[in-house]
Amino acid sequence: MARWRDGHGTLTVHRQGGEVSVPLERAVSYRARTRGLLGRDAVEGALLLSPAGSVHTFGMRMAIDVAYLDRSFRVLAVRTMAPGRLGLPRLRSRHVLEAGAGVMAEWGLVAGVSVSVG
Repeated sequence: MARWRDGHGTLTVHRQGGEVSVPLERAVSYRARTRGLLGRDAVEGALLLSPAGSVHTFGMRMAIDVAYLDRSFRVLAVRTMAPGRLGLPRLRSRHVLEAGAGVMAEWGLVAGVSVSVG
């Protein structure tokens, strides 16, 4: 895996019945991961936090979907978190995807599905 920088890319969800491409924002520096979605009213597509094993929604204005990914970008778990919550750390989680509440189900992002980041 190449070393990433903060920026934009594409998330591809490899699900049964085809692939779904979604706009992606990468947060890989300490500063970008710490900021995450704080202070935003919405997110276009998804935000990838890497490395990350857990997240919180303290100070957030919206509920979000959170997907925990392992090193090979396979989804370990997907949760919806309301503002003001602390997510439990996930064993084997290396990356975390965040998106608006409810959209991950529309993308077909469930445990066991693999994704790729471009």
